Amino acid sequence: MPAKTMDELVSLCKRRGFIFQASEIYGGMQGAYDYGPLGIELKNNLKQAWWRAMVYERDDVEGLDAAIIQNKHVYKYSGHEDTFTDPMVDCHECKSRLRADHMKDIKVCDNCGSTNVTEPRDFNLMFKTNVGPMVNEESYTYLRPETAQGIFINFKNVVDSTARALPFGIAQIGKSFRNEITPRNFIFRVREFEQMELEFFCKPGEDEKWHQTWVDLRTQWWLDQGLGKDNMEFEYVTGDDLAHYSKSTVDILYKFPHGFEELEGVANRTDYDLGSHTKAQDEFGLSANVKKNEHSTTKLAVRDLEENKMVVPFCIEPSAGLDRGVLAVLTEAYTEEELENGSTRTVLKLKPHLAPIKVAVLPLKKNKPEIVEAAKSIKNRLQKLGLGRILYENTGNVGKGYRRHDEVGTPICITVDFDTIEQDGAPVTIRHRDTMEQEVVNTADLPSFILNYFVNQD
Repeated sequence: MPAKTMDELVSLCKRRGFIFQASEIYGGMQGAYDYGPLGIELKNNLKQAWWRAMVYERDDVEGLDAAIIQNKHVYKYSGHEDTFTDPMVDCHECKSRLRADHMKDIKVCDNCGSTNVTEPRDFNLMFKTNVGPMVNEESYTYLRPETAQGIFINFKNVVDSTARALPFGIAQIGKSFRNEITPRNFIFRVREFEQMELEFFCKPGEDEKWHQTWVDLRTQWWLDQGLGKDNMEFEYVTGDDLAHYSKSTVDILYKFPHGFEELEGVANRTDYDLGSHTKAQDEFGLSANVKKNEHSTTKLAVRDLEENKMVVPFCIEPSAGLDRGVLAVLTEAYTEEELENGSTRTVLKLKPHLAPIKVAVLPLKKNKPEIVEAAKSIKNRLQKLGLGRILYENTGNVGKGYRRHDEVGTPICITVDFDTIEQDGAPVTIRHRDTMEQEVVNTADLPSFILNYFVNQD
């Protein structure tokens, strides 16, 4: 059963080195977190799984890593300067700040019931910064609030350098920054986060087909990462809730400990973005209502070979928060089991490809040089397989080691004991996380055993 409360996850993450409060020694910083030794492994594994699925396993997607700081005109023409705000209400009594669009009544504080509240005021969610030695109105720009704009403004560069034709996509993983007024729920809503975004470009008229295709593909991908189907729902965004660029949006929701909330959004952005950033907008008969662009130097269009004319493609965008993905995976994997002897063990039943530690090698005796040497040799051989982190752990207490690795999600533990150094074949004991079953494997067979395990498990 997934974690029931956020406190369970926060405690585990701090205790086992997954996630720490940022600037903790100075009292912390709201809405900012640091990933510890195991957290960064889990985060990287989820990123790699996304990149494999989006780029390596497809023949119609290219990768990109655009700059975090871009020319301020990017955010003028993207619409962010005009629309990237939240209406907020302040309560004079309990000093809380609330999003007006989330309040039951904007004249009554949801927290204390007071009517002594301000009128809704817009707060800009973008972090403003200055570039260059002079600080003035001409030197400002923003930390990017999303990775998508870096893809749109590089559209022609990618097309020219790869000779791509429609349909095709550009994928990117990177940091984004939003000045969230009320960050909350651990790493669910933070001010600095990573996004995994694909902008998939297609011919106008084929957008609705591709939109549904990507909703289905992204849902299956999350199931492949271990999320339970019963813990996922869909929200079809309509009316005023649609973003300014969206024709239609489907949000994939997950049941976090605080309830169902967005894990990933799949939006039909039409030709809004490329149309906003392109030169000579009037030449293309854009369907989206865009601001007149007086600064772009490039036409962001491709030739439609069937109709023999230049067109601005429509765009389907699956956009997922990596940090929310980590939180969802941890929530789903968190399990408490009562054992036959009446004791309880905590297990992270992570998919093997996501596990921070793939294999832990434990010598039975930490003061027996022959056993220690054999264990280190096994660790080094397995590390060269390229599966991820293989941990040598010399604590001298195998039972406690098993429990510790259950709690951090290590799928396999290998115990090196006296039989390893005394018997032919140098047998070791393999212990499986989920079943706690053990089997004996000769050292020479270990690499193929481990490789087969990870291939078959996922």
